[in-house]
Formats: sequence, C-alpha cells, structure tokens
Amino acid sequence: MDNSDVRMIYVLLDGVGDLPHPDLGGRTPLEAAGTPALDRMALNGSSGQVISVGKGIAPESDIAVFNMLGYRFAHADYAGRGVIEAVGIGIDFRDGDLALRGNYSTLEGGIITDRRAGRHIQKEDAAGIAREIEEQIRFSRPGIEVVVAPTIGHRVTVRIRSGPPLSSRITNTDPAYSNIGGMGVAKAVGDYMRVEKCLPLEDDAGDTAGIVNEFSQNAMEIMKNSQINLRRAKEGKKELSCILLRDAGNKYPKVTPINKKYGMNFSCIVDMPVEIGIAKVLGMKMYEAGGLTDYEEKARVAAGAMDTQNAIYVHLKGPDEFGHDGDARGKTQNIEEIDKRFFGTLLDSIDSSKVAIVVSADHSTPCISKGHSDDPVPVIVSGDCIRNDGTARMTEEQTKKGSMGLLGGANVVPLALEMIKSQT
Repeated sequence: MDNSDVRMIYVLLDGVGDLPHPDLGGRTPLEAAGTPALDRMALNGSSGQVISVGKGIAPESDIAVFNMLGYRFAHADYAGRGVIEAVGIGIDFRDGDLALRGNYSTLEGGIITDRRAGRHIQKEDAAGIAREIEEQIRFSRPGIEVVVAPTIGHRVTVRIRSGPPLSSRITNTDPAYSNIGGMGVAKAVGDYMRVEKCLPLEDDAGDTAGIVNEFSQNAMEIMKNSQINLRRAKEGKKELSCILLRDAGNKYPKVTPINKKYGMNFSCIVDMPVEIGIAKVLGMKMYEAGGLTDYEEKARVAAGAMDTQNAIYVHLKGPDEFGHDGDARGKTQNIEEIDKRFFGTLLDSIDSSKVAIVVSADHSTPCISKGHSDDPVPVIVSGDCIRNDGTARMTEEQTKKGSMGLLGGANVVPLALEMIKSQT
C-alpha cells in the first residue's frame, strides 16, 4: 500500500456526539452550535456516521481511538487501557506486571459521591496522596511493588509488580465500567455506587484479584488519614477518598506500526496519557502544540506538518468533559470555540486543493446521560477533491443522510484514503 501522495488532517473531537437535550430546545450541541468553519467543510465534502467499536458497546476512549485509527482488536488480544496509559506516561512496565487506570474519587458513608473528586485536582495534592500510598501501603505477602502515578486532574495510573506474573482477567472496582476482555465498556449506573470488589474472571486470577482488593482497602485507609485530605476538607474541597480501578492489562501490545499499515508518514497531536500511549504503541511521530485548549497553535502545527507528513491525527478533548458533566450549553459553547479557533485557523492555513480534512469523534458522550454511549457519531471528509453529497452541516441528523453511510470505526481511515485518492 502506498499513500505517499495523500495529504490528510484527521481530527477526532472527543465525545462530541450527543442526543437531543431539553436545555437546547430538543437539539444536540452540534445542532445548536454556530459552526461556520465546519459548515464550510461539510459543504465541500461528503459525510456519514460511525459506530466506533460495535453495536451495543459504549466504549472507552482507548479502544475507540484504536478503532478510529483502523485497529480492530478481538477482546482477548487487547492489552487494556491500564497498559496504554502506563506506556503513555513512561512508567516502567514489563509483561507480567499489572497496570490499571484509576480515578481519584470521593466517598461519603461508603457511597461514591463523585467519581472524579471534583475533576480539577491540584497537582501537589494528587502527587502527595500518591506518594503517601506508595510509602505506607503494606501487603500480606512480601515482594509486591506499587507505583501510583497521577496524570491529569482526577486520573491515576497504578502499576503492581509481583514475583509471579499477574493476571489481567479480573473485574473492575470502578462500578461505572465493565471489563470485557480488557476493553472498558461504560455501564448504566444509578446514584448509589460503591467501590466494587475485584473478582477473578479465570481460576488463575484469584491471587491477582486478592492483591488488587488489598491495594484498594489499604489505599482507602491511608487516604482517610491523610493530612492532605484533612486540609482539603477544611478548605471545602472534595476529599480524595479512594482510587477506582479499571481496565487491567498485563502485556505490552503488539501491533503493526501505523506507517507500515498505511504506507505513509502518519503523525499526531495528542495531550492525554491514553492518546500518547496509543501514539507510542503505533509508532506515530508526536508534535508539541501547546496545552489542551491552545486550539490555534494546534491548527497551525497540524497545517505545518503537511510539509513533511502525509497524515496527522489531532485529538481535541473538550466536548467529552462537558458531556460527562451534563452541561449541554457548555458543550455547545465549546464546540463553537473549537470551530472558530481550531477549524477557522486550520482552513486559513491550508490549501484545500492539496490537503483533505477528516472530522469525526471517538464516541458519543450524551449530556443527558453523562457518560459514553453506543450512539453513532458524525464523520465528514472534506476537500476540493471530494464530491459534495448534499451535506451542509456536521450534525447527527445531517450526516445520517450522507453518502458514506454507516461505518465501523476501523473502516474510517481506509475509506477516507480511498475517497481522496479516487477523486484526485
């Protein structure tokens, strides 16, 4: 496969898909938002819809992004988000270690009152609690080592190392997600969630489940007595009461490098540990492009990369967090900001006769349910070489009628490349 003649900017808007919301007069945030740049792109291209992982699967971002980049895993072949995030932040990880994604969370009377402990946690508090756990935790048997590595906000990566190899075939302690063969799948949950007991999914995983439960119980006791939490309580901040664990993995993923897969130089602009981990695993060149909301800089760097790269994947985080918070108006405003600052700058910085733009999402995060869903997400392929199919806006309803039809996530990049090459 040779795609060296293609120039493509591939943008995933994290969690941008949604459902009609009463705060928006029964519209989705994409429908309610003023998006002149996206509208211009839609009018200069074709559209469709995407089920990123599979029907009935409300995916986590890691497996969704892998699929949207063309990598479809059987459940048994997936390494797990814990490993991907460990790779992303550079933790020493070896096959046989156990890596898990964690959330700092707040408990009151044993009930989880906030799965993200307020979301915006000061780095010194997150790092201080992690250090206390590493220094104070004790297990019932010797030789167990733990790394607790906070990343951004409420997010934590935990790596456990023992003498014998540990198993990944265990359940999550996070009640909001199921572990299906290492893939995290969002569950419908009520208002009264508790930390769940880690259970073995196979006979040889009992010891690993026991170690995870020891970690959880000991960590909660250490956090309960932490001076950091006593201070946070006095300041009216949410306490970091526990670490909810999910998506265990115990092996480094083995995949075909993305440049070999597509016969092109495929680079990226990513910010979060999970996307950085994916980039490292797939062998993508990573560009520095400011912070999470430095949209103009990201657009300029993406456009400039087309001088040396065939494709660049840009992941923009914003919409997902508003979806999780149930803030439909905030999500709408964020989409408008991205449209003006990122897509507006991007369109001013490229020649659309030479560079195509593909825009989609990794998954839907409906504000009405505050979590990931299996609803299809829009996709547009835009450029002077792409025939317009009548699409005028990138919205859920408009793209449902697009000529690209309903795609699986792993088919988006191959189809986009085929469209670009066939019409040039």
